[in-house]
Amino acid sequence: MGKIIQDHFQINCQSEYGMLQKVVLCDPQYMEIKEVINDVQKKYINENIDRSLALSQHRVFEQALRNVGVEVIKLKPSKDYPEQVFTRDIGFTLGDRLFISEMASPIRQGEEQVLAHWMKEHDISYKKLSTHSIEGGDVIVDGNRVFIGISDRTCKDAVQALQSELPDFEILPIPFNPKYLHLDCVFNILSSKDALIYPDALDSEIVALLGSMYHLIEVSEREQFSMGTNVLSIGHNRVFSLPINHDVNHQLRQHGYEVLEVDFSEIIKSGGSFRCCSMPIMRH
Repeated sequence: MGKIIQDHFQINCQSEYGMLQKVVLCDPQYMEIKEVINDVQKKYINENIDRSLALSQHRVFEQALRNVGVEVIKLKPSKDYPEQVFTRDIGFTLGDRLFISEMASPIRQGEEQVLAHWMKEHDISYKKLSTHSIEGGDVIVDGNRVFIGISDRTCKDAVQALQSELPDFEILPIPFNPKYLHLDCVFNILSSKDALIYPDALDSEIVALLGSMYHLIEVSEREQFSMGTNVLSIGHNRVFSLPINHDVNHQLRQHGYEVLEVDFSEIIKSGGSFRCCSMPIMRH
């Protein structure tokens, strides 16, 4: 009985913006663009990743999280997984349940086993979805409403499987241009009222639907490329964002958010930023 209670308290995320208490990170120790899987990587494939710089930037981010009271859980990096820093994709917490993803890209397959091993070591229960591909970067939660990006990484069959697992949740499939990789690269919820969006990646009727639910703060093409949408909310209207995304940061401040600027310029060369690099397992 104790384990059930312990599990309940260890795992709980009801939104993208509740007070962040526990998060899973992984050092970019073996980070490398081995296989181009998005437009950002295409630009940086030749110069690739300066690992020592990526590590130092990641350490600053980790320390900033610790400084505001977040418990940081570290997965062990493996040289077999050059994109393991993007922990968001390997799992996602919906309510008091943690799901382990089914990775679509061969270069990322196996990362899920590292997470599953950590969960077993700590007696935390999880659900592994069926063989249908679904990645955590496509999963965005707000209360009992879950938005799921439909792209090359997450398929409609996975959405149906998730809906049957979560009958009390409203699952909303959101198709978008797959060249942007994951939904959180073009849409991200900041609060119960506001969301960031790069509208060019979605059909106008989808933008209108999202606009009926949230006040949409638009991100420019230039700042989408530098991951302007992929911020991390940690509660009390505090948001991690890149210093180079001046327009996004200005708009966030105009809407009452405290912007925590951390240089992540080396890590974003692989096409992900603060949200991609963090897997919350406890918010309140």
